[in-house]
Amino acid sequence: MFQILLTPSAGKRLIAKAILEHKAIQEALHSKTIVIVAGTTNGYVAEELLKSIGQEKGFDRKQFFRGITLPPSFKATEAGRLPDESSFPGDVVIVNGTWQKGKTLFDCVDTLQKGDIIIKGANCIDSNRKRAGILIGHPRGGTIAAAMQAVVGRRVKLIIPVGLEKRVTEDIDTIANLLNSPDSTGPRMFPVSGEILTEIEAIELLFGLKATLVAAGGVCGAEGSIWLAVEGDPHKLTHAKRLLEEIGQEEQFQIA
Repeated sequence: MFQILLTPSAGKRLIAKAILEHKAIQEALHSKTIVIVAGTTNGYVAEELLKSIGQEKGFDRKQFFRGITLPPSFKATEAGRLPDESSFPGDVVIVNGTWQKGKTLFDCVDTLQKGDIIIKGANCIDSNRKRAGILIGHPRGGTIAAAMQAVVGRRVKLIIPVGLEKRVTEDIDTIANLLNSPDSTGPRMFPVSGEILTEIEAIELLFGLKATLVAAGGVCGAEGSIWLAVEGDPHKLTHAKRLLEEIGQEEQFQIA
């Protein structure tokens, strides 16, 4: 067993590398449609998937999001978006192994079918109940409302990459009822079920090892970090420790 500290950015990179190895992703990458909905974690996912098919040129994750949570010193709209979105590149839509540059979820959601995949991040997770919550600033429910039409209506697979920094202890439906109340202000919440993929699932996918969240937090750039205890086969541990230490050097996320 060993312990590893992962910053939020390192966690995003780890999750992205694991998604690339996901069986459903491997099966769909060259023969189906994969939609990576813009988001900070999904920026890392898009990098890894586009690199795997040799089409990463022209992609920049620094503006690959719609709503975003920023410190109070940053300027953002009431909906949590940047005042200037002229650099927003659209979502990453990969059809039969080819990146459809400039396309968004809204361009293809009506044609998605069983076997296709939507990858969408979240703002909070209840790991015990396998539920996620997505903050909503758009009056029509944003990308998740559109995505769920395909997920529920046509059994399109939904994968939710989300870091453990976003864990909550309250039931997600209880939180949603609170935020969606007519008496509330600020963002609303859309509760979702799907395949939630945190750093814990990522370590299992990549290495076949068990990871346990044992501590969290930090300062000087380690805010939001997590400590994981990783255990399992000694030979797998050696390989995992080396790669996780490399991933742990991931630079802090920047928007410019």
